[in-house]
Amino acid sequence: MIKRKEVLAQTKKIAKFIRKSVVLMTSSGGSSHVGSCLSIVDLVAVLYGHVLKIFPNDPESSSRDIFILSKGHAGAAIYSVLSYVGFFSKDLLSSHYQDGSNFSGHVSHKGVAGVEFSTGSLGHGLPVAVGVALSFKINKKDNKSFVLMSDGEFDEGSNWEAILFAAHHKLDNLFVIVDRNKLQSIRTTEETLSLEPFKEKFSSFGWNAIEINGHNHDEIINACEAQKKSMPTIIIAKTIKGKGISFMENNNLWHYRSPQGKELKDALAELENENA
Repeated sequence: MIKRKEVLAQTKKIAKFIRKSVVLMTSSGGSSHVGSCLSIVDLVAVLYGHVLKIFPNDPESSSRDIFILSKGHAGAAIYSVLSYVGFFSKDLLSSHYQDGSNFSGHVSHKGVAGVEFSTGSLGHGLPVAVGVALSFKINKKDNKSFVLMSDGEFDEGSNWEAILFAAHHKLDNLFVIVDRNKLQSIRTTEETLSLEPFKEKFSSFGWNAIEINGHNHDEIINACEAQKKSMPTIIIAKTIKGKGISFMENNNLWHYRSPQGKELKDALAELENENA
């Protein structure tokens, strides 16, 4: 059995690769959402580095877990981690957001091995992940369904219907991870449409609700292993938008712009000096 220390060393290595790749990809393509990508880096590094049952050499394996990125605008982070674990060559990342590329700004499954579902219109990922989890139950399969969401997505009513449905059908093979960075579009989530008390809402709906530091790899692993019988699990991951680059952290300006020139140079310098 691999020791936890070795697992954490690997997931942190993956996270460092994703952060650097995301900055380079968004800069070269001139795409948005670098801050949104950076807030989920540690979550996807742990998922793909340790938690998910995946088969890069057989992406359509019937034994695989299903992962859906509902906050599709953070697609660069997913393309990056998929390349790291071997679904396709890392060299292809340089085509991100370029004319004719399969690596679109919002994550797309078209021509991209490892991406299960194209997203971008918020509120679609969870209902699909719930349907996947239900199909696994009906077919008596041990596979799990994971979905990573933004907190701002919970302004969408379709999610609350899915939340009721998942609890009613006791989908304990469903794991929802919320990127709780408390920023959306141009202001905070609480200014836009208050979500609090957030965790208590899910507990009252019959979910196994867990709150963690979304940048602590140990806590992420523990939460993904805290499955409860007959209850879907939601992991509310407290994160920092733009995590890892000081001038991007908690700065919503980086929802809509990409680093260029000196900003790119400074961002890469910070990431090179990161102790990860």
